Amino acid sequence: MKKDKVPQDLSSLGKITKEVCYATDNTGKYVTALSSGWEVKIKALDVAWNDIEKRIETAREQVLTNHASPLLFFMEYRLMDIGILADYTGFWKWQIKRHLKPKVFNRLSSKKLQKYATAFDVKVEELKNMTIHED
Repeated sequence: MKKDKVPQDLSSLGKITKEVCYATDNTGKYVTALSSGWEVKIKALDVAWNDIEKRIETAREQVLTNHASPLLFFMEYRLMDIGILADYTGFWKWQIKRHLKPKVFNRLSSKKLQKYATAFDVKVEELKNMTIHED
């Protein structure tokens, strides 16, 4: 693709960042060019974000119906899995699986809750209530 033909379709990420693409210049040599977006990629990202939003809402419903602890909600919200959360907190994966149970979560010590709150970048009270304050 020619450098002057690199797509510049504005996306939600295009306001924050640009993507480096390879294109050819007037002499036919490969050069880098910045793109603020491409319509096909924008649609794919929108589909992915819609899926993530559904997963977050499903997790919220599971917490509200007492089928899971607030950890599930924040894991979905912060795009973490058990392995990533284990790395951030120092808990074993089996411990986190256990802490996903509401009865177990409700008995966690303040020290353990603080580890989770730090990992999710929230306060302990926000962790317990599924409250999000983005700055």
